Amino acid sequence: MNPEKELQTKKAEMAKILIKIDALKFGVFKLTSGKKSPYYIDLRIVPSFPDAFTEICNFYTQQITQQIGTDKFDRIAGVPIAGIPFASQIAYNLKKPFLYVRKGIRRHGRKRRVEGILVSGDRVLIIDDLVTTGLNMRKAAEAVRAEGGVVTETVAFLDREEGGQAKLAKDGIHLHALMKISEVAKILYETDAIDEESYKTITKQIKKEKKHQS
Repeated sequence: MNPEKELQTKKAEMAKILIKIDALKFGVFKLTSGKKSPYYIDLRIVPSFPDAFTEICNFYTQQITQQIGTDKFDRIAGVPIAGIPFASQIAYNLKKPFLYVRKGIRRHGRKRRVEGILVSGDRVLIIDDLVTTGLNMRKAAEAVRAEGGVVTETVAFLDREEGGQAKLAKDGIHLHALMKISEVAKILYETDAIDEESYKTITKQIKKEKKHQS
């Protein structure tokens, strides 16, 4: 199997996992960014399914190795809170030192936002579960940079295609999204995992956000 076909097969497997564990919901949801959305993908539940968690982390590991290269970063940091379990397992898979970013500064101890060993000049790969506006990743990158780390690459399992990639690029950060929500929706619709109405709900949201950004 050629690499491109193999990747598409793997993406189809990942999309099916989301349906299998009931991670994709439709309704009216308020996102972390404050935006409202007609659908929601809850990747926080993935670690509660060991087989799904292992497969998704292995997919991250494979794509990080192929798209970025393990010689391009020294440490891996997880974005709070949902990105931390993924980053921890991926760091273990790649035998890289693991860090995690706190939501706020500790008021005791070392009063740091980045937990773990971070030396000035260390190249840090930041990992999150998904990206909407990119704000959480940007905050994590700022925290790592404030403590001397170098951040140029980030990885997310899913890009909701709502402007996060462009905003991160403005801060000198390249987002590697393993999958885009448009890809997930297409795969699920073509395999009858979601109906036409659900497919249109997702595609309309993508178009609406792209129009809003332009």
